[in-house]
Amino acid sequence: MSTSKHIQTVLNGTIQSLKSVIPISMDIKPPSLMVQPFEQKEMGVLIGIIGDIKGRIIIDSTAESFSAIGATMFGMPLEGEMLESFTGELGNMIAGNICTSVASNGVQVDITPPTVIVGSTRLFGFQHAFKLPVVIENIGAMTIILTIDE
Repeated sequence: MSTSKHIQTVLNGTIQSLKSVIPISMDIKPPSLMVQPFEQKEMGVLIGIIGDIKGRIIIDSTAESFSAIGATMFGMPLEGEMLESFTGELGNMIAGNICTSVASNGVQVDITPPTVIVGSTRLFGFQHAFKLPVVIENIGAMTIILTIDE
């Protein structure tokens, strides 16, 4: 299978994963190519992917949005270390779900443990990247970045 087909499969798996992990209505915009650096403004989680495709999944949003997702899923707003822990676990659930989804389409990938990133950050060093903008109803924007290493 070609790299472009793998990328399409992972992007489709990401959309399916978001819808299954986050129990809130959302509008997922079409993916687009992006150039480095990726600039995170406030909070996100980075998870490495290895296997048939190598790269990273970055889930970027605000602390307020991650807290509101946590409140919807667990019935209480999260802050501080609990919010950071939840953000990492949310990334882990989304990425794990992506692995399961793409495996059913013949793409084998595994994930690394999540790294939560808090604060303003610029990420460099990727060959190609795809941006998947998401608007979660009554919560706000979230961006999923898929970086590809060749």
